[in-house]
Amino acid sequence: MTIAPTQHVPVMPAEVIHWLALRPGSTVVDCTLGGGGHTRLLAEQVGPDGLVIGIDRDPVAVERVAETLRGLPIKVVASNYSDLPEILEQLEIEAVDGILLDLGLSSDQLADPERGFSFESDGPLDLRFNTEEGKPAWKLIERLGAEDLADMIYAYGEERFSRRIARKIVEQRHANPIRTSRDLARLVRSCVPRAKGRAPIDPATRTFQALRIAVNEELKWLDVSLARLPGCLKVGGRIVAISFHSLEDRPVKTTFVQDQRLRVLTPKPLRPSDEEVQRNPRSRSAKLRAAERV
Repeated sequence: MTIAPTQHVPVMPAEVIHWLALRPGSTVVDCTLGGGGHTRLLAEQVGPDGLVIGIDRDPVAVERVAETLRGLPIKVVASNYSDLPEILEQLEIEAVDGILLDLGLSSDQLADPERGFSFESDGPLDLRFNTEEGKPAWKLIERLGAEDLADMIYAYGEERFSRRIARKIVEQRHANPIRTSRDLARLVRSCVPRAKGRAPIDPATRTFQALRIAVNEELKWLDVSLARLPGCLKVGGRIVAISFHSLEDRPVKTTFVQDQRLRVLTPKPLRPSDEEVQRNPRSRSAKLRAAERV
């Protein structure tokens, strides 16, 4: 299979480098490879005597980064970032100097019509990071009742029209099963008034977020990881997390404040500059938090 070049633009790269404060020879983990943009920057910081361990659940991302960043001090691993303690044990590494956790969706995943992340995709409504794990989103909305669907869309998408959307899905699927992302996006748009404002989001955004979180069990694995990752840091090592919605940011903030192994470095989350948002609109909702192992 030919893998397309990355389209992903790393978010808040200067801030990531600043707060990780890496030195030549450091060992750092990029928990979410994506297009490899952050990974390349980290490799440049640690130099030939250092090591970047790159992890991703998406095997396509792992293969792409392994090829495009060949020759740099990078070790790529296809795995869940919650498995970091086991990965380090296999690599015979006791602890690392830094951890980056970028929780955003990769532009490469959005661009792949077979993955279903784009609202206009005629490909299957899949939404899995790894298509070899779990079940696709179209199967989820096919089997859930209206009440369970509504609860999921509200809990994971914070969508106040969740019950209206769920009823419409159940009503339509009997006569015309929902199989593609475009089918679902059209249905949701018919249920949700378009928000007014300078840059309103697509009405389908929150429902797609909810389904993606559900099929990938994102919040479950984030909670597991936040309990495990601090133990992988050396004393003085830093963890930087970039979240894109409150369901991600809330547990990151709570962990950084309450985990006695960590000292908060950013009392308030950092946001991308206006210039970055203009250059990369997908960065607009990003929040960066940093903490240090004590």
